[in-house]
Amino acid sequence: MTTKQHGQFCWLELTAIDWKKAKEFYCQLFNWRAEDEDIGDGMFYTTMFVDDNVVAAMFQRTPEQAEQGVMTNWLSYVAVDNVDATLEVMAPLNAKIIAGPHNVMDAGRMAIVEEPNGAVFAIWQANQHAGIALRDAPNSLCWTELATLNRDDSKAFYHQAFNWQFDDKDMMGMTYTELKSGEFSEGGMLEMTEEWGDTPPHWMNYFAVENCEQAVEKAQSLGATICVPVTDIPEVGRFSVINDPQGATFSIIESLPQK
Repeated sequence: MTTKQHGQFCWLELTAIDWKKAKEFYCQLFNWRAEDEDIGDGMFYTTMFVDDNVVAAMFQRTPEQAEQGVMTNWLSYVAVDNVDATLEVMAPLNAKIIAGPHNVMDAGRMAIVEEPNGAVFAIWQANQHAGIALRDAPNSLCWTELATLNRDDSKAFYHQAFNWQFDDKDMMGMTYTELKSGEFSEGGMLEMTEEWGDTPPHWMNYFAVENCEQAVEKAQSLGATICVPVTDIPEVGRFSVINDPQGATFSIIESLPQK
């Protein structure tokens, strides 16, 4: 993946309380290779690779983020043709701008947004940096999923923001919505129930693995907590939801071979 169309997930980034420990965990779990870039004031921005393909990034949370109580978390980025124009579309839809819009040197332009139901994500207008170079391969992003309080509201918002199309399916006794950007299946959406308790709406990254059970065992040995044990999804594969040692949540999935 060298270019991204409007509405594609293009980047994912971990903000970590302890950046060094986070780097060690994910490099061991996914066999990622890390490259650190000195960004001043003793801070580093770390790009993660599978072989020579960039797949994610991470950095130490800033003092300002610490004051705000920001915890270790993954942030998903969606590619847009124009950040400012997209924010203009989102404004009357009651989206809240958390950060930006601002340029990231010559890499691109971004903003962080909280959508009306409360899920947070970023938008990215690429310049010299298009985003991840690999997905849908072992140890890389393969799916991004929204847990929402209201499916219809979320459909309306994201259709207007990114022109996403939606396909509702019956899956494991619930309605699961596939999100499509043009010809690309970008992810999914499910509506939260009372069983979710006080969990806020959120976007979840799924990483592909070759063996879900082995990856779960390895994650546990590295200090992770298993939120959802290995679970079969008929005609899809096996997945698990994991909290890394600092509390950031992500999922892994072993997909069934495509027929």
